Amino acid sequence: MYDNNNRFLCSNYAPWREEGEAFDLEVDGELPKELSGVLYRNGPNPAFAPLGRYHWFDGDGMVHAVKLEHGRAFYRNRYVRTPGLLAEMRAGKSLFGGLLQIPEYPSAEGPFKNAANTNIIGYANRLLALWEGGLPHELKPESLETIGMYSFGGKLNGPMTAHPKYDPETGELLFFGYQPFPPYLTYHRADPLGNLVESRPIDTGIATMMHDFVATRNHLVFFVMPSVFHLENFKSGRPLLNWEPAHGTKIGVMDRKKGDLKWFHTEAFYIFHFVNAFEESDSIVVDACRMASLDMSGNSFGGGPTLPYRFTLNTNDGSLKTEKIDDQSSEFPRIDDRRAGLKHRFAYFAGGREGSARELGFEVLIRRDYATGRSESLDLGAHMRPSEPVFAPRHANGTEDDGYVMAVWYNEQTDRSEVTISDPGDFTGQPIARINLNHRVPFGFHGNWVPNRTLTQLAAPAGTPATNSGTAWPS
Repeated sequence: MYDNNNRFLCSNYAPWREEGEAFDLEVDGELPKELSGVLYRNGPNPAFAPLGRYHWFDGDGMVHAVKLEHGRAFYRNRYVRTPGLLAEMRAGKSLFGGLLQIPEYPSAEGPFKNAANTNIIGYANRLLALWEGGLPHELKPESLETIGMYSFGGKLNGPMTAHPKYDPETGELLFFGYQPFPPYLTYHRADPLGNLVESRPIDTGIATMMHDFVATRNHLVFFVMPSVFHLENFKSGRPLLNWEPAHGTKIGVMDRKKGDLKWFHTEAFYIFHFVNAFEESDSIVVDACRMASLDMSGNSFGGGPTLPYRFTLNTNDGSLKTEKIDDQSSEFPRIDDRRAGLKHRFAYFAGGREGSARELGFEVLIRRDYATGRSESLDLGAHMRPSEPVFAPRHANGTEDDGYVMAVWYNEQTDRSEVTISDPGDFTGQPIARINLNHRVPFGFHGNWVPNRTLTQLAAPAGTPATNSGTAWPS
């Protein structure tokens, strides 16, 4: 079943292909009564043996949902049934290539499939599974059945990032799409009801892989880093992405209303994920997880550890200040999303223990206080491996950091996973609750907490085409 020569098909990177549900899960501790909703997670989970060399980013999206209500916990998981996966299910085998190997004879559907494997959000009365190379897929929020691709009423004709940003003040969804041919980058804005109201091409000069971006109250910030597409390599089987540090990195700051763009130039590096950005006097402050380079050619990413950095871009005099915040490896950053685009104090990361040289995978969760410069780690033992932390507010109108930190962990000793719920005020202590799942959840990418008040809207939207909620959770 597993390819022992590929680290992304071994241990907890290996696929878990069984779909199902479990009710009244065993809980160590007590679930907070304020937490009523669903923690959704998405990640790669190849349904069939890969055609050739497999990369972690290639796997079919599988969504895992943990519902909390009245002190009880329930679980459900389903594949996102994309057109590509459905074609493979009919054929009974893989039909598509991936990042590391393009098939010599592509299927009728093309050489690649929309994997829908990277993130999952609740937006405009819909639950959307995201993958940056194509359109989102809409799912039924309770049964997790796939409805189909979502194109904002046919107005979105290109790809959509897996890291859109909510504007907490307007309710708008801000996002972009990148592609290996002009226009290389396009910015989009949608209103809270799902209407695409703005699309603006941006001239980056070169075709690069851009995984994430940030937005402030009045600006958008795009980092154009030199992981460069070469479509001419398609027929030869050579890598489509090359690291070309001679280009350096350029950072574009765009006025959200006027569309004016100001460029900053600096040395080459790569960022998969940003923490947040905010405006301060004449500057834009950007917090991110920075690595020295990016190598997508094998079973690792290269570039050394991913470390927290702060970039201060002065829009008045054009200066750029770069500051390393810490030497502790940190990735998959999250904040209280109500502070998105506004000044934040706290952020959460999955990362390594201090001084750890571990190349792949996480060991601890980290809480970083940007006001004091202090960070602290939640360490559950050498056999425990966390995923991305997610912050859930205690109350809708509560203050920043007044809530809970949730994460899926993998236990190497039991080969099972659990969901932890921690109090930020006692972050290094034992979690308030540990929800024991009946099997492991493969290492994945991103997810979100959707409270019941939002879930109700997803399941029964008003004023929009009906979305059937599907199989209900038990009451």
